[in-house]
Amino acid sequence: QVQLVESGGGLVQAGGSLRLTCRNSGRTFSSYAMGWFRQAPGKEREFVAAIRWNGGSTYYADSVKGRFTISRDNAKNTVYLQMNSLKPEDTAVYYCAVLRYYSDPGSSDYWGQGTQVTVSS
Repeated sequence: QVQLVESGGGLVQAGGSLRLTCRNSGRTFSSYAMGWFRQAPGKEREFVAAIRWNGGSTYYADSVKGRFTISRDNAKNTVYLQMNSLKPEDTAVYYCAVLRYYSDPGSSDYWGQGTQVTVSS
């Protein structure tokens, strides 16, 4: 059973930083690739970042590359998204998800409830 809970969102000024946390209460967390996604008001949900099951490989959307870092701690059943140099266009609800296939962001099976990130200009 997989249950994902995101936290760490909030209001921050442009140029600031936030770290999002996604905790999985399931027993097989370390077997899964994980991803972060976001959805801004009036827009479709979009891919942000993904990490392989062992943390050995990551990739990012072009819009966040160089500013965001995804990482994981399998001992804590947790995946993180460090967000630096935030921009107003990063404002969205951020979701974590389990990926059946690391290289396919569309293969998400389970989703958390999301955490709101708001970046003021």
